[in-house]
Amino acid sequence: MTPSPSERLNEFFAQFPPLRYKKRETILRAGEMPQGLHFLESGYVRLYSLSEDGEELTLVIYKAGDFFPVVWTFYGGGPSIYYFETLTPVVMRRAPREPFLEFIQANPDVFMLVTQRVISRFQISLRRMEYLTFGNASARLASVLLVHAKEIGVEKDGGIEFQIPFTHKDLANLVGMTRETMSIELKRFERAGLIGHIDHRLVIKDKEGLEKEAIL
Repeated sequence: MTPSPSERLNEFFAQFPPLRYKKRETILRAGEMPQGLHFLESGYVRLYSLSEDGEELTLVIYKAGDFFPVVWTFYGGGPSIYYFETLTPVVMRRAPREPFLEFIQANPDVFMLVTQRVISRFQISLRRMEYLTFGNASARLASVLLVHAKEIGVEKDGGIEFQIPFTHKDLANLVGMTRETMSIELKRFERAGLIGHIDHRLVIKDKEGLEKEAIL
């Protein structure tokens, strides 16, 4: 039986040794040249920018099956302008850029799969940027939680459980607000029974109620 595009993509990266990172390790900093293409086998990694005042804004959350840095992979160029940090323990593989490009050029169906994954991340980022621009703090938070629930949430009896143990600071960086404002909004959502926590993981308990708060 012919391996699927996803299986062949995994086989390509399997030839390179696994790299293991602990939670909150920086994989690549702004100003550093990428040493290769990182393929995420397990765990979660965030891409974020840093303002001159030291404020962080999380732009993308990568999960298993994703790779980065995307722009450098396809276009090359200079040092990274973003930071990449693990949100959980991570296992990944790192491949040289040129062999990867040769591989996907020789396998159009794998190239299509890779393109679909890149576009999916791009669409999520666009939607989140839209939500950060419009609405009040409650609407922005509710909208961003719902968007990421589809990507990093798992349906359970108690609701939709996020697979990343977000801190208030993590969520503030994701929504683009202060940690103080984030704490206030989270407490309000908890009192209303919209969200809760299980083992330090956020859970959406009332999706319909949260949708009424959102910009969606």
